[in-house]
Amino acid sequence: MARRSSPEVNAGSMADIAFLLLIFFLVTTTIETDSGISRKLPPMQEEEVEPPVIKQKNIFQVIVSRNNDLLVEDELMELGELREAAKAFLDNGGGVGEEACDYCQGARDPESSDNPEKAVIMLVNDRQTEYGTYIAVQNELVAAYNELRDRTAQRLYGKSFTKMEADYDDVNYRGDKERLKEQIQEIRDMWPQKLSEAEPKSN
Repeated sequence: MARRSSPEVNAGSMADIAFLLLIFFLVTTTIETDSGISRKLPPMQEEEVEPPVIKQKNIFQVIVSRNNDLLVEDELMELGELREAAKAFLDNGGGVGEEACDYCQGARDPESSDNPEKAVIMLVNDRQTEYGTYIAVQNELVAAYNELRDRTAQRLYGKSFTKMEADYDDVNYRGDKERLKEQIQEIRDMWPQKLSEAEPKSN
């Protein structure tokens, strides 16, 4: 009597199936990444250093309450007005002598900031402030610096500061990158971003 052969499973395409499943999971799986606000922290001081003395007129105080209300220099303000108010403070140029600002175009109010190098924006928020409001306030304050930098870059070099940074990051940029880097740093020095955050408070 002939011996019956046992059935076999064709495993020739198993590697292809495994590869397709791997591709499927790579394409459809989402990987969560943490997001936040980019901030360059000052280097750690080995010894305790006395904080610099800042004139009150050189501090632009922005307070966000637990109800998401905006209090700027002790006055209620809408979020849409914050950027222009910050620009007016930074661009005031109220200093005289060595503290004078020859590129500022502001009101030169002696009761407001002396120059952009002295001007500090201090942000204070309540612990119950909504995250969306906190981010929106940050965006408006950073935008104030960016617009002033753009204005200066247009005046000095005929293009916006944003375009200069994009050109510097562009691997296909054909100009002199070292010179462009110096120009970018020059404008940053003219409008240094001094955005300080105080400890959140609870009411």
